[in-house]
Amino acid sequence: MVKTLEQAIAEVERLPAEDQEQIGRTLLSHVEKLRALRAEIDKGIRSLDAGQGRESSIDDFIRHKNR
Repeated sequence: MVKTLEQAIAEVERLPAEDQEQIGRTLLSHVEKLRALRAEIDKGIRSLDAGQGRESSIDDFIRHKNR
């Protein structure tokens, strides 16, 4: 475990149990979102490596997302 995370956990351990639970749930949620994002990025990279990419613009992206 990295030093910063160890310090954070040590600080959280000093808090009331209810606060520790909330922080734990929040941290786990963040980790799940980060893993999902990394999986999507890896999927995109594999797609690009396989030559499946295409040119796009930010305007096209925004139009597509606003549908």
